[in-house]
Amino acid sequence: MAEKQPKIERKVVRVMVGNMGTNCYLLADTSEIAIIDPGFEPERVLQEIEAIKTASPNSVSPWVVKYIINTHGHIDHIGANARLKQLTGAQILIGRRDAELLTDSGGNLSRLMDQPVVSPPADRLLDEGDKVVVGSTSMKVMNAPGHTIGGICLIGDGFAFTGDTLFYASIGRTDFPGGSEKMIIASLKRLVQVLSDDTMVYPGHEDPGLMRDIKKVNPFLSYYR
Repeated sequence: MAEKQPKIERKVVRVMVGNMGTNCYLLADTSEIAIIDPGFEPERVLQEIEAIKTASPNSVSPWVVKYIINTHGHIDHIGANARLKQLTGAQILIGRRDAELLTDSGGNLSRLMDQPVVSPPADRLLDEGDKVVVGSTSMKVMNAPGHTIGGICLIGDGFAFTGDTLFYASIGRTDFPGGSEKMIIASLKRLVQVLSDDTMVYPGHEDPGLMRDIKKVNPFLSYYR
């Protein structure tokens, strides 16, 4: 009788990378891992991936890094794409309207920082309502323009990766090219409608937290307290 593959409970590991305090997340489920927003420090991200593999070895199917997902196309969220894709073979996913930022050092702001960086082009472009599946975890794509024109959030069962749309106590800047205060406020209103108070929010910067606690301290959500 074939050995049954153990069920690995979904795990989210936060890795703060670079000097901008960017949150890179590793979503691990069953035998698959997704890297979300790897802005910098690819070797450190890989070390964390190896730690997940060591802590939860699979007896049948080996761990596979399936996706590199960018919630938007700025340098502090895509800077390690190329190296991680080279080493893992993972597919790069990004919102359709931010795809051009991957290969444009001006648009992704890296040229502005005097360290021009480009990523390989996307393997898959994400649109509103698309599903991204990692192991047994399914996430739905929500378009969230405002910080960039093509920013996205990933909404799962009881959790959400909000990129630079929503932080614990603030929101992403809207003064970069493609940014819009009007659009980000509209995106925040949608998030409040979609996310329950019990949702664990994993933002692109600042600490993760429950939506109910974010509403209490985030001035941009004061209307919903």
